[in-house]
Amino acid sequence: MKALIESIVRPLVDYPEDIHVTENEEDTKIVYHLTVHTEDVGKIIGKNGRIAKAIRTVVYAAKNDGNKRIYLDIM
Repeated sequence: MKALIESIVRPLVDYPEDIHVTENEEDTKIVYHLTVHTEDVGKIIGKNGRIAKAIRTVVYAAKNDGNKRIYLDIM
């Protein structure tokens, strides 16, 4: 899942070397924290959050485990 998030975000940013995805797994959910360069945050969120919503939609659709919910936090 980390590779999927990175492959979606990499073409959108100016500083691809600053992309970091961390995974935090709990009993009922998996949270992915996406961190990008401060100048790229606006590009990832997009106008009215449209790009962030699209990224989350793809990530949520690609989940493998039906028992755990997946969340994506963009920082």
